[in-house]
Amino acid sequence: MALHKKLKGKIEVVSKVLLRNKSDLSLAYTPGVAAVSLLVAKNKEAMFTHTVKANSVAVVSDGSAVLGLGNIGPEGAMPVMEGKALLFKELAGVDAYPICLATQDEDEIVRTVKNIAVGFGGINLEDISAPRCFSIEERLKKELDIPVFHDDQHGTAIVVLAALTNGLRLAKKDIRKIKIVINGAGAAAMACAKLLVKAGLSGKNMIMLDTKGILHKGRPDMNHYKNKMALISNQEERKGGLEEAVIGADVFIGVSSGNVLTKEMVEKMADKPIVFAMANPDPEISFDEAKNSRIFIFGTGRSDHPNQINNALAFPGIFRGALDARAKAITDKMKLAAACAIANLVSKKELSRDFIIPSPLDRRVAKAVAKAVRKTA
Repeated sequence: MALHKKLKGKIEVVSKVLLRNKSDLSLAYTPGVAAVSLLVAKNKEAMFTHTVKANSVAVVSDGSAVLGLGNIGPEGAMPVMEGKALLFKELAGVDAYPICLATQDEDEIVRTVKNIAVGFGGINLEDISAPRCFSIEERLKKELDIPVFHDDQHGTAIVVLAALTNGLRLAKKDIRKIKIVINGAGAAAMACAKLLVKAGLSGKNMIMLDTKGILHKGRPDMNHYKNKMALISNQEERKGGLEEAVIGADVFIGVSSGNVLTKEMVEKMADKPIVFAMANPDPEISFDEAKNSRIFIFGTGRSDHPNQINNALAFPGIFRGALDARAKAITDKMKLAAACAIANLVSKKELSRDFIIPSPLDRRVAKAVAKAVRKTA
């Protein structure tokens, strides 16, 4: 709190050129800038070679679903978006700008982002509530020719896949044969499910839950996105709550709320269960309870526990690679490549139950992810 007040925020704009005399002024501004303006007016592609667009990302939020805080509005979201911009710069050298919108109307958000996109090489959507976040991202992807990436969805999914890849190596299990329970049916949960299926998981072996229980065909109270998920998952057509869902599961992925998974539920899971309890600030099962259970590998979203599953491992490198490649979109292949790059940074010697994924502060990560994304693009 004191640090934020003292500094008045966490980021600033720094000039790339010196302003020492009239000659510098004439080159950076008037009259010299006119030549550049005329160039980009005639050839819009020159925006990528002659302006900040080539290295800039807009971090856009309406403050409707801020992690752990809920719908706190655009003002409340601003410090979080500043932090995001800080990570972009520090970890990947990307110039990111926090843009918090004083509206939660889907059409207005889409219209506003389209209107400002001219100055950015990419759009990072953040902390927008489901299900609006799905349609907002879908619409912007169709209407813009720069990458649009909702980090709550895809950043989470990439890092979960990276952690699971190494967790399954230790447990000696095959993603094509395991059973997974995803507790939560919001933005992150849906993206995790889709990317895991792309990575080889059988949708039939996956069960997803929302606050009212297991998603299954014919449940009358589900939205369009949940209905679609019910059609590809839960082959056994289980009904009920988490206690019924976890029976025989190899993996539990929690993107929900704290303290919902009990030690008794873990007892019903398969041999060598993997649990990623990512609710913040309180995970779905506490660290102490997890350590005193039969959980084989335990990961959370917290930095004070081993195996922190943190989006900062993904988004800086994802955008660095996409910007460098001048990609028009971030594809599933790029996401899979990013997850693989993150997982491979943990060597066979280092890999252990308490170390399945690199630290978010590991400076190798963004470079490795960017390289993988560039190659795929």
